[in-house]
Amino acid sequence: MSDLIVRLRARGWRITPQRQAIALVLDGENLHLSAEGVVERARRILPGISMATVYNTLNELVAMGEVLEVSTGSGARLFDPNATHAHHHLVCSACGEIHDVQADLGGRAPDMLDRHDFLVTGYSVVFNGLCQNCQARRAAER
Repeated sequence: MSDLIVRLRARGWRITPQRQAIALVLDGENLHLSAEGVVERARRILPGISMATVYNTLNELVAMGEVLEVSTGSGARLFDPNATHAHHHLVCSACGEIHDVQADLGGRAPDMLDRHDFLVTGYSVVFNGLCQNCQARRAAER
């Protein structure tokens, strides 16, 4: 059984066959799927699942804080089930590969936020660059 299903049951969330299929798709480490990717994989488990059901369920999971929505600045929204461990993301600007990365910002808001009397309720950090494969490919092209 997936960790997500266990957490959802503990919250009293009704686990329908559709929700179970989506939770099973979202089970794993370093997983970042678009809604379309979730639909594609969920249909392997439950062929009749609709796109609307997947979108609605993903939006509910994000609102509950059980799934993170990752914005890479381009392309589709991505969904990350690793919501229980604080982390940031490395995004390859060439191939789009994404990796979770642990980063400790010391639990403090930067001074700039303090100067603007801004209450931080959350944050997301995306590091853009080139993965090892794309670095090697570029070096070989030179």
